[in-house]
Amino acid sequence: MAQGGVRTRLKAGVGVALLALASCAAPSPAPAPRPPQSSASGPPVVAAPPPPMVSHPRDACGAAPLQYLVGKPRTDIPVPVDPSRRRVICSNCTMTTDVVSYRQTIIYDAETGLVKSVSCG
Repeated sequence: MAQGGVRTRLKAGVGVALLALASCAAPSPAPAPRPPQSSASGPPVVAAPPPPMVSHPRDACGAAPLQYLVGKPRTDIPVPVDPSRRRVICSNCTMTTDVVSYRQTIIYDAETGLVKSVSCG
C-alpha cells in the first residue's frame, strides 16, 4: 500500500502544479466584434438629411421703416438706440464685407450728403 500512497500523492502534486501553471497563464483575448451584417429582411440604412438652411427675413434689421431717408440729407438720420446695430457709411468710403443680418447699413453720397440706400447687412 505504500506504493499506492506515493502514486496518489504524485498525482495530487502534478494536479496542483498544473493548476498553479494554469492560473499564471495570460487570459485569452476577447473575440473581435463582428461587423454588422446586412439583412435582406431589414430596412435599408438611410443617412439623415442635413438640417434646413435658416433663411433670414428680408427686413431682419428693421430697415423698412427707414426707407423714407433715401434722398434726404444724412443729417436727417436719427440717432440709433443701439449704435452697434447700425452703420452709416459714405458711398466711396471703405467698409467691411461681412454680412450681419440684424445690422442696418445706411449709405450716403460722399459729394452730396444725400442718403442713397438703407439696407440690412
